[in-house]
Amino acid sequence: MKNKTKGTLYVLLCIALWALIPVVAKMGQTQLDNHQFLFWSSLVSFVVLALSVTFTGNLKEFKTYQLKDWAYLSFLGLLGTYIYYLFLYLGYSKAIGMEVLVVQYTWPILIVVFSIFILKERLNFKKSIAIILGFLGVLIVLTKGDFQNIHISNAPVIALVGAGAASFALFSVLSKNIKKEPLGVVAVYFFVATVASFISMMFYSGFATPVSSEVFPILLNGILVNGFSYVFWLLALRSAEASYLAPFTFITPVLSAIYLIVLFDEPVVIAYGIGLVFVVVGGLVNSLKSRGS
Repeated sequence: MKNKTKGTLYVLLCIALWALIPVVAKMGQTQLDNHQFLFWSSLVSFVVLALSVTFTGNLKEFKTYQLKDWAYLSFLGLLGTYIYYLFLYLGYSKAIGMEVLVVQYTWPILIVVFSIFILKERLNFKKSIAIILGFLGVLIVLTKGDFQNIHISNAPVIALVGAGAASFALFSVLSKNIKKEPLGVVAVYFFVATVASFISMMFYSGFATPVSSEVFPILLNGILVNGFSYVFWLLALRSAEASYLAPFTFITPVLSAIYLIVLFDEPVVIAYGIGLVFVVVGGLVNSLKSRGS
């Protein structure tokens, strides 16, 4: 199987799981705040991944890690599994879900931008169109079609969601060249997220256990939506260019938007639909196969 085909299959698996993020974030934060929800979800992810590493015989891989490997993976864990989700969960608990969703999905656009500067990937016409359409889509949502005014339900929270999106984009680009076994790498990421979220929970919130209605969302989030989706994402990044994979992720907010509207009675605003169309079309333009490629 060609690498690009494998990369496409892996990223489609990620899409199916990541579309559930708004659902588990809202269902899992009825009593817990974002620090507490992140801690329990990260703990579940780490335990499941650590057991997977052990039972698959990959525990010996950690013997090959040098100090610089531990430091680099810890840094990536802070970017992609702590900062990103801490701000994202805050957004879904405090702001309008559809606004959070669109700002959240600036990260695939930012991957294209970061890939140009960090990975030295070429900026071509398709990538330029993807970037322009993606940001136009976000602008339409935040202004609700009135470009003279920006109507944001909770500007500071939305800004943090944007910072989290940039953090995850940087995480994805810097993860491109990691050659270590994926299960072990992701286990390290969520160990870091567990420790970091525990510390921030104790400083900025307080220890709390989930109520019964929050247990299933936490398990679903910890095992699949977060945990194993990262394994698929790393495998996808190893198989194809980051800027090729990024556009496919624009399918995710469409699925998530449907979930938000159907399950949580999110307001149906025409501008939201138009904004989503812009980002999806931008992604599709970038993913079209060029002649001769």
